[in-house]
Amino acid sequence: MINFKENEELNMLNHSCAHLMAQAVKHLYPQAKFWVGPVVEEGFYYDIDLGDDVIRDEDLPKIEKEMKKCAKDAKKIVRHEITREEALEQFKDDEYKIDLITRMEEGTNISMYTQGDFTDLCRGPHVENTKLLKNFKLLKHSGAYWKGDSDNKVLQRIYGVCLPTPEELEKHLADLEDAKQRDHRKLGKELQMFMFSETVGAGLPMWLPNGFTVRRELSDYIMNKELAQGYVHVMSPSVVSTKLYKISGHLAHYKDDMFPIMERDNDEYCLRPMNCPEHMIMYKNTLHSYRDLPIRIAEIANDFRFEAGGALTGIERSRAFTQNDSHIFCRPDQIADEIKGVTKLILDVYKDFGFEKYDFRLSLRDPENKEKYFGNDNLWEKSEAQLREVLKEMGVPFYEAIGEAAFYGPKIDVQVRSALGHDVTLSTIQLDYQLPERFELEYVDNEGGKSRPVVIHRAILGSLDRFVAFLLEETKGNLPTWLAPKQVVVIPVSPEAHGDYAREVADLLAKDGVRVSVDARNEKLGYRVREAQMSKTPVELVVGDGEIQERSVTVRRYGTKEAKKVALDEFRNMITEEIRSKK
Repeated sequence: MINFKENEELNMLNHSCAHLMAQAVKHLYPQAKFWVGPVVEEGFYYDIDLGDDVIRDEDLPKIEKEMKKCAKDAKKIVRHEITREEALEQFKDDEYKIDLITRMEEGTNISMYTQGDFTDLCRGPHVENTKLLKNFKLLKHSGAYWKGDSDNKVLQRIYGVCLPTPEELEKHLADLEDAKQRDHRKLGKELQMFMFSETVGAGLPMWLPNGFTVRRELSDYIMNKELAQGYVHVMSPSVVSTKLYKISGHLAHYKDDMFPIMERDNDEYCLRPMNCPEHMIMYKNTLHSYRDLPIRIAEIANDFRFEAGGALTGIERSRAFTQNDSHIFCRPDQIADEIKGVTKLILDVYKDFGFEKYDFRLSLRDPENKEKYFGNDNLWEKSEAQLREVLKEMGVPFYEAIGEAAFYGPKIDVQVRSALGHDVTLSTIQLDYQLPERFELEYVDNEGGKSRPVVIHRAILGSLDRFVAFLLEETKGNLPTWLAPKQVVVIPVSPEAHGDYAREVADLLAKDGVRVSVDARNEKLGYRVREAQMSKTPVELVVGDGEIQERSVTVRRYGTKEAKKVALDEFRNMITEEIRSKK
């Protein structure tokens, strides 16, 4: 997807189009007053006070029509400056402009842009004339609090987009429609995977049977991968004493992102935002020798963070989520091999899922803002250099990002671009010298003394919730057979005549471990086949007289019209191997 904010040409084009829209709105609603009209990643918007009028869907075409008239006039867009005092006088009846002007320093000259009968405060730049703004589309509208403050008046926000040519606009609108069909929130609802309820609380997802099946499969998949690499799995509580987070430093550095503290029995408790500190305590529970290391502790852990309401995005960004988390306790001489092992595991998992578009990011401390981070310069420089060196040794292309480190250490993040254009972190590897120090972790070294282990934090699937959201958007809900909530549906041509055979087929598949159902409703065959397609079930089996006589099934895959008759036993072998191999 295009980022209109970062593209200089499109930024100027869309900012100019925002003014064109404001001009058209002023023609249609003479009482309109305007707050701000910035360019955003998706195009532009303008916040408008229309008094008692409210924008509705049917009003957008009217505004577009007026915009076309304004563009056709080909008015020059002219920049001029006035003093702060002149601006205050000119806009004395507009409280929104007065608010902007009074925040500017005295003696400042204020730039304005005029096109025909419309003038607005603006830094610019703009295109030369309105004729260059012909290829636009108003996308949606909503309410928005003035200055984002819920105590203020609700303004009308209108979103739009502008491109240089009709062809580019048409393609962009088609991409937007495709993205709309891929939105995991829409797909999750249609496929009955998860839900939200205001009664339960904003940002708190509830996983329905279909969604929980997918989560269980993902959990089993990654836990088996971890077991094969020597991990042990644990379980820790979601509510902990704040004493734990005072030791770890999370309470001081992360409190604003946590749910409020609860006081009980003369102690303070909190919902955990992460489970690293608990794993530190688990390690400390036993005396370890240098021969025991590395120790790899993993957990499918429920965590809670009080994300801002405006940042909530379905299950991609919620307040309750589940992490595929792990902490590796190792000696300093084992760091490189352990990070290489984690990196190989990430690449192995991505290969299984067919991920090809991703980037490794080395997330570093911001040296200009050191108070955000634990520890001393030497440890930070050492750990950043170690991560950088491992990536270079493995020949993994990466880029560096200042200020993206965790507060206790640098990290390697794997960034994927979702089908909706979101930059999403799926996997992460973090090198940490700080928490072992704060928790006074030790092991008996080869000389019989006490030494500090180093901790590698890592998440492969990251948040299971975010991973499911990413998968839904990448596949449009067409999940691979091994992961699909329902893998096979058996459809008898006649529910009465062929229902018994359909149920026999389903019973045999169920014994093979296949998630299967029978659709023997008293509906037309075509209707039931379409229903299976709508539910994105990977395989449909149609059975009738011929299939009963031959002990066969007619197989049709989701998304295809081709149907092929296959012997029942052959199909059973084929589908079980497909699920086993995770093709």
